[in-house]
Amino acid sequence: MPSPVEPAPARPRVAVLVGPTAVGKTAAALALADLLPLEIISADSRYLYRGLNIGAAKPSPAELARVPHHLVDVTDPDQPWSLSQYQAAAAAALAGILSRGRLPLLVGGTGQYVRALVEGWRPPPSDPTGATRAALERTLADEGLPKLVAQLTALDPASAAVVDLRNPRRVLRALEVAQHTGQSFVAQRRREPPPYRFIWLGLTLPRPELYARIDARVEAMLAAGLVDEVRALAARGYGWNLPAMSALGYREISAYLRGEVTLAAAVQAIQRATRQLVRRQANWFRATDPAIHWFPAAPASAVAPALAASLNAVA
Repeated sequence: MPSPVEPAPARPRVAVLVGPTAVGKTAAALALADLLPLEIISADSRYLYRGLNIGAAKPSPAELARVPHHLVDVTDPDQPWSLSQYQAAAAAALAGILSRGRLPLLVGGTGQYVRALVEGWRPPPSDPTGATRAALERTLADEGLPKLVAQLTALDPASAAVVDLRNPRRVLRALEVAQHTGQSFVAQRRREPPPYRFIWLGLTLPRPELYARIDARVEAMLAAGLVDEVRALAARGYGWNLPAMSALGYREISAYLRGEVTLAAAVQAIQRATRQLVRRQANWFRATDPAIHWFPAAPASAVAPALAASLNAVA
């Protein structure tokens, strides 16, 4: 008689907590860590940079000390990380957490980072000589982002339709690949999902309530010293055109420090841009996505038990 087939071992669990900016993901994750043995992997692109604290709404030193965090303060503002660097570091952190018998919790609102890690994106090849990127960087500096957008639209309209055309790094990357390979950037993206069971949790708030929370948070950042934080970064020699310095909140305060806008106008611009970010995040984490278990945002102490119960339901 044939031997009975042994059931395949269950894949390790990995929790993913997503939602729009300012919805309360950090507080919920910390409260969840009081209930479950977990470690947090950041999926916020601004958390990577040392010195970007207030404007990035980065967890405080005391909050970071409450539970192990990964991919926070790992690089300087003039040393930007690529998506592939983030993927490699996050995958290593994830494996390490599992080896310690703890639950990895991926937390953040940078949709590209979350999807790339969970879905196992494999980025298209870059020009190994760096010549293509260097030429595009010169075009960006000399002629501005609209020139690169026009080039991408003409050369690779499929990518231009999905890439964030307001983000210089994304436009430059797509154009670099299209020029170097002669093929569409989006057509070359492959996926090799890692061998884990990803349990998606999401926090949500009605838009009016979320927008009010955003406006209040920006005002709180200002009171906490956001202007001084940006001024100090500039004094350390970090140029205004660095990707880190052009991040949400930093680019608007930078414009104020250069005398281009008033402080009130800069604050309004941050609030407006953050609301726009919320709408873009909704495209990465859709309310109709059946994989995401959505929970109304509430005080962390109230929502954490519900999140824990959802995770514990998946053995």
